Amino acid sequence: MLKIAIVGATGYTGLELLRILSCHPEVEITIVTSRKEAEKKVREIFPFEEKFGELVFEEPQPEKIAAKAELAFLCVPHGAAAEMAKALLERGLRVIDLSADFRLKDPLLYEEWYKVPHKAPELLNEAVYGLSEIYADRIKTARLVANPGCYPTASLLPLIPLLKARLISPEGLIIDAKSGVSGAGRSAKLRLIFCEVNEDFCAYNVAAHRHTPEIEQELSLAAGEKLRLNFTTHLIPMNRGILATIYATPLIFKEKTLYEALYDFYVQKTFVKVLPLGEFPHTAHVKGTNLCLIGLKLDSRTGKLIIVSAIDNLVKGASGQAIQNMNLMSGFLEDTALKRRALYP
Repeated sequence: MLKIAIVGATGYTGLELLRILSCHPEVEITIVTSRKEAEKKVREIFPFEEKFGELVFEEPQPEKIAAKAELAFLCVPHGAAAEMAKALLERGLRVIDLSADFRLKDPLLYEEWYKVPHKAPELLNEAVYGLSEIYADRIKTARLVANPGCYPTASLLPLIPLLKARLISPEGLIIDAKSGVSGAGRSAKLRLIFCEVNEDFCAYNVAAHRHTPEIEQELSLAAGEKLRLNFTTHLIPMNRGILATIYATPLIFKEKTLYEALYDFYVQKTFVKVLPLGEFPHTAHVKGTNLCLIGLKLDSRTGKLIIVSAIDNLVKGASGQAIQNMNLMSGFLEDTALKRRALYP
């Protein structure tokens, strides 16, 4: 059994890891940490958790974690994750970081967008970007995996194959994305309480969202040239889910060719499904699953390709993809513990 640590286990991503890993036949969670809830049992915070309910939250001390685990999921804020990752790697653990600390390869770019110096820049070249369907071969041998952001996952999966195949232009890309409230984390914030969010719909961090350079970095690699895009995020009054509507300029004006290129790229992939032409995903269809559903339409009137993708921000956009990466790193079947049906309606 693979011994697992969840560092920062009381947030939404930590909770999803507990939920999914409770069904994993090859792992055992041996330590969970929380500064705020230290010395409490898991079941005191999450009464519905049965398998790991008797675990006691501990202070996040690298020595204690290393003594009990072989692989750690880091569900802590950016900045704190880099220090913890370095300490755990030095003690022989493998690390999957769900923060943003190892996603950007340029430490100066990280400092520009996250407003803090990077605390382990020497690890940036080693870290493997954990977009499972794109970097599976590298993930399999990685010590440190940078789990992608939720918005980037929904944006990159539809676009990377088309950019690699030179079927769309790298210029003029527009991503219009909406997220449920859980994407902002579990800590209390005035703007996220029920009366502030309910019956409202708004854009936020316009032209300034921190996932922008992450998306641009990966799309630039796919395109083979540096690109810039417009990325706008919106908050929707629902618990979970992301819907991204993407606008691109096709370099070949044949809808069937564009569709088949995307379909063929993912036809053997378990968790990315390209829907039949004319169909588009709903967030309800991916709720609670590790799926990314994609639909597309070529607009003959404007000459634009419109792509719509949907994921659950807490699963494929965070903890589910992290477990998919763990499966790849550990030689397990990639879909182990992830074969869940949608929580629909």
